Amino acid sequence: MSEQGVGEQTDRSEQPEASRPNDLTAVIAITPSGVIGRDGDMPWRLSSDLRRFKRLTMGGVLIMGRRTYDSIGRPLPGRRTIVITRNADWSAEGVERASDPEDAIRKAGSDRAFVVGGAEIYRQLLPKCNHLLLTRVWSAVEGDTKLSIDLSEFQIIEQTRLPASAQDDVPSEFLRLVRRKS
Repeated sequence: MSEQGVGEQTDRSEQPEASRPNDLTAVIAITPSGVIGRDGDMPWRLSSDLRRFKRLTMGGVLIMGRRTYDSIGRPLPGRRTIVITRNADWSAEGVERASDPEDAIRKAGSDRAFVVGGAEIYRQLLPKCNHLLLTRVWSAVEGDTKLSIDLSEFQIIEQTRLPASAQDDVPSEFLRLVRRKS
């Protein structure tokens, strides 16, 4: 694949192809060193990435762990929220509880489903994801939550680079990937 210039795109489609039952899409923002969080939050400010996240996930199902939900603090408008937790007594208004990742997948049914964190949920569900919406955060920021992703299992179908700006603290790169056929 050829290198793309700042802001250039190889594909302008907006919605991931996740439409078959249990066809999951992981949405991850990650630094080159694997940092995805610090102190229960993202250690960067990328307004353009948050807008893209909203646009791409609107109308779908968000699958997340309880700590990720706690960091957001509420269900996000226009999306179903499924929170995975082993605590059978946990509940939150407007949220479905799943006892494990398989339960979350069952509850999502044939709706477009997006795995949105945290690290342990990614580790458990990334092998089941056929699509990956990845934001590379070009920063050396330290963090206490890390993830390792084998990108060789995926093929890049879209790549967009964004420079640092008034809305984005650091440069980033959005990648849309599909799992390679085995």
